[in-house]
Amino acid sequence: MIPALIDVTGAPWQVLPAGVHKTTLEELATTFATDQWRRKLFAGLLHASRDLSTAGCARLYVNGSYVTGKPIPGDYDVCWDPGGVDRRVLAPEFLDFSKDRATQKAKYGGEFFPSSFAADTVGNTFLEYFQIERYSGARKGILEIELINDPMIQAR
Repeated sequence: MIPALIDVTGAPWQVLPAGVHKTTLEELATTFATDQWRRKLFAGLLHASRDLSTAGCARLYVNGSYVTGKPIPGDYDVCWDPGGVDRRVLAPEFLDFSKDRATQKAKYGGEFFPSSFAADTVGNTFLEYFQIERYSGARKGILEIELINDPMIQAR
């Protein structure tokens, strides 16, 4: 279940409460795909989720302004669990970080990082880094989606 967004001192808009919150793609769509722009971003996320699942990815974590109270999010950010992923099947965009991840954004509308990769100079992985609110430095939440059991992935 996706918890209600909360205010965090220093953050420009509401965020998820601290922690990793398990959800489904359907619940994510119901909660955040609330207008034409957000539905377009969700369609890209669903496409990417299916591509990651096909390559053997079991779970991903959703972050970014898409899962906040920002009225018009720029995009969404995802880190994905690389365990069990067959890189021969993985779409090449998921490992192309050039030009500010332009190929990822063009194909999927968001940015993707392996969850275990270092995200900053202090050694936080993307999974850890995504749980830090960028303006205040406070702890915040992210959403976890288990792809192997998600009904929207299984329905294709």
